[in-house]
Amino acid sequence: MTSETPSPLATERAELLARLAQPVTYDVAVIGGGATGLGVALDAAARGFSVVLLESHDFAKGTSSRATKLVHGGVRYLAQGNIALVREALHERTTLLRNAPHLAQPLAFVMPSYKLWETPFYGAGLKMYDALAGKAGLGPTEFLGRMETLRCLPTAMADGLKGGVKYWDGQFDDARLALALARTAARQGALVLNYCPVADLLYEGGKVAGLVCEDAETSRRFDVWARCVINATGVWVDGLRQRDGQAQGLNVKPMVAPSQGVHIVVDREFLPSDHALMVPKTADGRVLFAVPWLGKLILGTTDSPRQDLAREPQAMREEVAFILGESARYLRRAPRVEDVRSIWVGLRPLVKPQDEDGGNTKSISREHTVLASRSGLVTVTGGKWTTYRAMAEDVLRKCMDEHLLPSRPGGVTVALPMVGADGRKGGQGLSAPQGLHSYGSEAHAVARLPGADVALAPGLTEAMVRFAARYEYARTVEDVLARRARILFLDARLAASLAPRVAEILVEELPGHDPQLAAFLALAQQYASVPA
Repeated sequence: MTSETPSPLATERAELLARLAQPVTYDVAVIGGGATGLGVALDAAARGFSVVLLESHDFAKGTSSRATKLVHGGVRYLAQGNIALVREALHERTTLLRNAPHLAQPLAFVMPSYKLWETPFYGAGLKMYDALAGKAGLGPTEFLGRMETLRCLPTAMADGLKGGVKYWDGQFDDARLALALARTAARQGALVLNYCPVADLLYEGGKVAGLVCEDAETSRRFDVWARCVINATGVWVDGLRQRDGQAQGLNVKPMVAPSQGVHIVVDREFLPSDHALMVPKTADGRVLFAVPWLGKLILGTTDSPRQDLAREPQAMREEVAFILGESARYLRRAPRVEDVRSIWVGLRPLVKPQDEDGGNTKSISREHTVLASRSGLVTVTGGKWTTYRAMAEDVLRKCMDEHLLPSRPGGVTVALPMVGADGRKGGQGLSAPQGLHSYGSEAHAVARLPGADVALAPGLTEAMVRFAARYEYARTVEDVLARRARILFLDARLAASLAPRVAEILVEELPGHDPQLAAFLALAQQYASVPA
């Protein structure tokens, strides 16, 4: 780590577009600015490759901002016998917590037991979880008595409670971690751009040789040449794969079976604790979490097959009923529809076997897949946030195996701190509300900007909005209130009330640019609405 924190890199869009217009051939062009694509861009740049990454919307606009906020090995994958996936994730968990301590931290979970057999049964599995983690463990699994369980989960249903099991995993701020990946990649020399969708692929001699992208704000088109083009568009990878197949005269079968996960956010009073509640097996066999996060409580998640690929998927009535109904079985005072502060939905890119129709998403692989087409287009999908770094290494290994890139040793991101992590020690946990501490070592840079003493809401100042526009690629009200500050995900009505002033500040920072206030207000209404 450096003794001094580098000054933030400005994200002046005109300068970024001028770089994009330069007649250069990149080593790597990444399509998709979610966890996977950003991880690949950072790894490639850190190895000394020239890199450009293009995102059609905002970084982490899709799945990567809608996780359950857990950095975990996957207790349920252990129950499925997927030891290799759990072991890899547990070790990657520790790496992530070390490289971004301001955005990812340990969290204690308690699994309450209402039947005598549950504590020894689940406890034995969690001891195996500890053993797989080895030196990468965050703390030992403990068997709790009834009163100890209630001390950890003071509002848990007391009737019939026998005891519980306490174990350790991690939690994180997914959208801000994605942003940190983008900014760290830029610090390593990568050119990363949001709101620049890829319109087509470029070919030479039947091989992918680049792409055509379009600045969404000006409709200006750019030809971008690259030795290796990587399709990291998450649940949307099949669209680009099929376009590539058509160019080759091939019929490409879809490889993704989307699964929908719904999360409900309520006030912390429903579980006033720094411990998370975990139910390993609900009425229909799914896992239920109640996770303290940024001053609120997240309840979720569901796992429902979905056929369409909506950018803003909506919860189904039965999914909300499931989460609220299961919460009522474990919390003494159960949240009701009127208690919901925000409700949001993420699509998971589950990889299905080629002879599978994708109907049962619980049986489809959570592991990632990397493949190269006949034309040399490299596609990666599947996986989960916790293993993004290992996925990036696998992608670059595939690129080298396909002779699209020269071989260079990996492991360069194992001890590479994220922007904001340099020299940071301790700090508030992620169960506390957002604030200046959320910026890690960049807090002083935020505090120097105009409006640092003008609070728009608890944990959000005018200076933070200006920092988002100047240094964090923010272009719209949604960028600021959904992903730089997480207020849309925490309290949609509060976010709507803040939007007009945020729009005014963005107009000051980005003269002549439309901050899309009306679109955000419509989105906030969706997040605030519970399906009847």
